[in-house]
Amino acid sequence: MRDTLLIALLAFLGAAAAGLLGALALRLLRHRSVMVSLTVVAAVSVTAMLAGTLAVAQAMFLSAHDLTVVTTVCAMAAVVSLATALLLGRWVVARSAALTRAARSFGEGGVFAAPGGGATAELDALSRELAATSARLAESRERERALDASRRELVAWISHDLRTPLAGLRAMSEALEDGVAEDPARYHRQIRTEVDRLNTMVGDLFELSRIHAGSLPLRPSRMSVYDLVDEALAGAGPLAREHGVRLVGDGVAAVPVEVDGKEMTRVLGNLLVNAIRRTPADGTVAVAARREADSVVVSVTDGCGGIPEEDLPRVFETGWRGSAARTRPGGAGLGLAIVRGIVEAHAGRASVHNVPGGCRFEVTLPAAVSVGAVPPREG
Repeated sequence: MRDTLLIALLAFLGAAAAGLLGALALRLLRHRSVMVSLTVVAAVSVTAMLAGTLAVAQAMFLSAHDLTVVTTVCAMAAVVSLATALLLGRWVVARSAALTRAARSFGEGGVFAAPGGGATAELDALSRELAATSARLAESRERERALDASRRELVAWISHDLRTPLAGLRAMSEALEDGVAEDPARYHRQIRTEVDRLNTMVGDLFELSRIHAGSLPLRPSRMSVYDLVDEALAGAGPLAREHGVRLVGDGVAAVPVEVDGKEMTRVLGNLLVNAIRRTPADGTVAVAARREADSVVVSVTDGCGGIPEEDLPRVFETGWRGSAARTRPGGAGLGLAIVRGIVEAHAGRASVHNVPGGCRFEVTLPAAVSVGAVPPREG
């Protein structure tokens, strides 16, 4: 038993010495390639076994012949092990180099394409992560391009919308200053109208900037969708009468929601104004609300004739004001972007799709816990 323990101790000391030297070598070569590290690991394993074996052989006082045989066997095993490690290392390094080249092209703005051929599980996992990251970055770049194009359009449209009323204000003020205005009272009313329009535009821009910055203050309270729709219909009534459009609020259920009443009234008001302006005279704009599972869906349907399919994804973009085929309203294209921002701030979503004769905007909001069912509003 004592001899066995002595043999184990000698083998351990010889292997430990080789292991310490290998650890030192790995530390010194830690910035080199993977192939060098694999070679060192293989050499340490073989050397540790060789050192332990030779230490035991020396302690056992083997004959010179037996010691030569043991040494030769260990040396041949070491050579084969190192050769195998080098071959495997070259394969791993080649795969790693291919992955590095693919990642470099990906980092330079391209699309990551995983190199073909087999690989270790770790390299395969890394390839999958890089491919997924590449897809997400491609989507982000596409969104950034779309936002940049939308931003340029918005700047161009805002510049035009500001320049026109400012030029009119300057002309009217000069006419009043020079005393050549035939009807000063009419000029004053027109100036007030243009100033109100500019003030509304600036307010919309400020609201949109707060939405984009995530600093829109919300004060949610429990209220009925019935009351929200009723208030929005009352506010849009004068504009509907001016355009000869009929407002209908059939089937609006008194479903409770937790929302900021002021902001949600603005959402419905923007949708109604947009619908009224795009609906021809003698047309109808219908508002409805229904409960769907844990959500409340408020819809505004107009008679605009429909939106081209290619424009549907852009409807809620900042600055979008419709294609040339549709009548362009007098706004700056901010109303629907504000609608989406406010709705998403309430953890809801805004959508649009075409219906026969027009399109339907839908706002989906989380429903508050309802105590009891209330019959829908008719009329």
